[in-house]
Amino acid sequence: MAVLSQYDYIFAIGTFFALLDAYNNGANDVANSWATSVSSRSITYRQAMVLGTIFEMLGAILVGARTADTIKNGIIPNTAFRGDAGVQMLAFTCALAGASSWVMWCTRHSAHVSSTYSLISAIAGVGIATVGASKVQWGWNNGKGLGAIFAGLGMAPAIAGCFGAIIFSLIKVVVHIRRNPTRWAVWTSPFFFLIAGTICTLSIVYKGSPKLGLNKKPGWYVASVVMGTGGGLAILSAIFFVPYIHAKIVKRDPTVRWYHVFMGPALFNRPAPMESEQSVVPNYAVVQEDDLPDFKTPATLVGGTPYASSDEGKERDLNDLPELDQTPALKPTHYSPPQQQVTFAKSYQELMAEGEERFHAKLRSQRGPLGWAMRTLHENPMGPGAIYELKNIRIFAKRLPAMITCGALYGLHYDIHAAQSGIHGTPEGARMERVYSHATKYSNEVEHTYSFIQILTACTASFAHGANDIGNSVGPWAVIYGAWQSGDAAKSKAPVPVWQLAVLSATISVGLITYGYNIMKVMGNKITYHSPSRGTSMEMGAAITVLLFSQFSLPVSTSMCITGATVGVGLCNGTLKAVNFQRVGLLLISWIATIPIAGTIAGVLMGLFINAPHFSS
Repeated sequence: MAVLSQYDYIFAIGTFFALLDAYNNGANDVANSWATSVSSRSITYRQAMVLGTIFEMLGAILVGARTADTIKNGIIPNTAFRGDAGVQMLAFTCALAGASSWVMWCTRHSAHVSSTYSLISAIAGVGIATVGASKVQWGWNNGKGLGAIFAGLGMAPAIAGCFGAIIFSLIKVVVHIRRNPTRWAVWTSPFFFLIAGTICTLSIVYKGSPKLGLNKKPGWYVASVVMGTGGGLAILSAIFFVPYIHAKIVKRDPTVRWYHVFMGPALFNRPAPMESEQSVVPNYAVVQEDDLPDFKTPATLVGGTPYASSDEGKERDLNDLPELDQTPALKPTHYSPPQQQVTFAKSYQELMAEGEERFHAKLRSQRGPLGWAMRTLHENPMGPGAIYELKNIRIFAKRLPAMITCGALYGLHYDIHAAQSGIHGTPEGARMERVYSHATKYSNEVEHTYSFIQILTACTASFAHGANDIGNSVGPWAVIYGAWQSGDAAKSKAPVPVWQLAVLSATISVGLITYGYNIMKVMGNKITYHSPSRGTSMEMGAAITVLLFSQFSLPVSTSMCITGATVGVGLCNGTLKAVNFQRVGLLLISWIATIPIAGTIAGVLMGLFINAPHFSS
């Protein structure tokens, strides 16, 4: 019987945290990337999950990184491990543990942080614990040191905001402020497809093609590919998309279907029924759904605590309460309190609990696996006493399959839009209503035109993310795997097997599907009012910023860029009141806190393990 070595234990633990880091990457970074499209209602949450899964896995498996930096951007010198495979495996295991634990906690509390910056900070903490602070690359180090990496923390969101504002201002000038914006939106759409196609191609060339090596081709070759792709997309949109969207939003033809796009210019001559007064496109307005009773609805207080009443919404008199069992000596004889009602407004937590319960009641009424699981959990609560008591063991056995089902399917049924805009009647809902009131609402027909462009940019961003950012999780795991397999410390470049790319990309997709809603519900419309034309500007602004930084070899978080672009587009409404700076402030705090917290967790773990007493055989 084989005896497991310490390398085997470290490899098992490192694999667990690599998978957890990939899961958090999907639930946090990827979810934030798709939040803009979902918030704009260009795509439904379920459609975003499907497309996000497809393009993340395609980018990771087809053109993902085949080598990984063992020292992650040159933060720790390779000599720090002294050729000891065990120390190297332990270092990257602790880094993954520190980064994944922090990101998991933030995701649980709906605080968006960058998994890239979390891992970089964790590796810096491990480096301090292993070789000391003096050996860690704190400076610029040709764009690979900590100084260069964290410089993007402040610059990238601001630059992305500027680019997003410029693109949205262009859309406003060309389309929104025209006398007939619908026709302008239709006939100028090939121009915006040209811009989107060019930016998307550049994203794949410079951020999503480590295997293809397109970024190492001559300048004329790259320019030809980029302009050819963008121009070709513009021509195709003029031939197929313009006639289709013209029939849909100018003719208001309710009989046109998606497959009619292949008819091309023939759609201009296609006989349409009489123009309908009703719109044939979706409603892109941000609304507050599932309204609760008025925030000022009183409830009765008895002794400082709310009195539970079966008659919801009624005010109750103190004399209606049941008589308390008091001894005669304790009954007041010299004073009788006046008959009055003591009321208070429901707290924010109570209103949110009511909203969640109402949402869960809707889920319990549905058919299918999730409805069954929600009913099972509701009808079989855990009883009093310890969990190991026989009655609670039986209840837990009934609940376990339902808990697994809810964990897998709950996110797909979550009402993202209601969570983003805030529940009506709560302070948060009132704040978001004020923010939305300062944003100009454009016609649904115009916004519908840009929803197609936004889906294109979102899919490309997901493909580039899968190709490039998969290295955040697979890099440390490849190092751990290589050291475990060979028994020697990995060199500066470690080979990445395809099966590792497939496993981690699938784990990223699982995180996006099952837990991504926890980040999406606080992004997008929680910052400013969204619509397809605004969302398209945000995503293109973020993509341009990532490309710009990549040309100077500066790593940057795509999630931070899209957040900055969201604020920039929100400010195009002409007032600071159109942006929820409370949410923006919380994001900034979480970004900054990531650096010391993730680094400290990983560094403390590494310091404890590497200096722990051990005995030689």
